[in-house]
Amino acid sequence: MKRKIVKIDEELCNGCGDCVTDCSEGALQIINGKAKLIREDFCDGFGDCMGACPTGAIIIEERETVAFDKDATKQHLMDSIGPDAVLRMEEAQKRHEHGNIRKDSPHGILMHGGGCPGSQMRQFDRTSNNHVSSQEGHRPSQLAQWPVQIHLVSPQAPFFNQRELVVLNTCAGIASANIHKDYIKNRSVTVGCPKLDDTSRYAEKLASILRNPTIPKVIVTIMEVPCCYGLSMIVQQARAMTGRKDLVVEEHTLSLSGERKTVKVL
Repeated sequence: MKRKIVKIDEELCNGCGDCVTDCSEGALQIINGKAKLIREDFCDGFGDCMGACPTGAIIIEERETVAFDKDATKQHLMDSIGPDAVLRMEEAQKRHEHGNIRKDSPHGILMHGGGCPGSQMRQFDRTSNNHVSSQEGHRPSQLAQWPVQIHLVSPQAPFFNQRELVVLNTCAGIASANIHKDYIKNRSVTVGCPKLDDTSRYAEKLASILRNPTIPKVIVTIMEVPCCYGLSMIVQQARAMTGRKDLVVEEHTLSLSGERKTVKVL
C-alpha cells in the first residue's frame, strides 16, 4: 500500500537517539551510531520523531510499503520494554487519530499526518481574512507557521523557503508590542532562550535550517542583558557551520522596555 512513513538521512543523523525516545511505537533504534527504522510495519507515519531530531535527518515521505501493524507493534513493545510502553503507544495512537486538521480548516494546514501536537507542522494563510478577529481594536497575529521553538522546528519545513529567518529571544515577544509587525510579518521564525534552554544542539539545528540557500538573511534579536548575547553567538556559529558566504546575519538589540536600540551586521 502507499502511505506515509519516516525516512532517515544517515548523513545528517548524529546518533543522538532523541528520535528513539520520542517514537512511541519502538520503530527506531540506534545501530552503529545511526538511527534506523527497524521494521516498516512498526512505523505509523505520524512523525513524532521529527520534532525531536536536532539535525533535520528525519522526514515523512509517501511511498509503497507494508501497512502499519498495530497488533505486531504492541507485541514488540511488550516483549522488548513492557506494559508501560504499550500504554504509551495507545495514548499516542489516540493523539494521532484526533490530531488531523482538515485542509479547509480556517486555522491552518497540517503539513503531515499527525504526531505530537507541539511539533506538527502547520502553515497559516495570512493573506486571507480568516485570522482577523471581529473584536474592535484587535491586532491580528502575523505568525504564518507552527512550531516556532528551536527544538521543535524541522529544518526541512517548507515555511523556511524563500523567507528571511528571525531567531527571536523568548523575552522579546513579551517586552515589545511590535514584534509581529517589526519581525514576524512575512518571515519565518524560531524562538529560544540562551540562558534557560538546553542549547547544546541549537547551533547544529540552526545550521541545518540555514543550509537552505533560499534563506537570504537571519535576524537575531537579543535583549540588552549579558545572557542574551549567547543567542547571537549561537547564530554566528551556525552560519560558520553552513559554510555559506552569502548569508547576511543581523543582530537587533532591544531595550528591556521593548524598544529597538541597535542594529548590527555580523
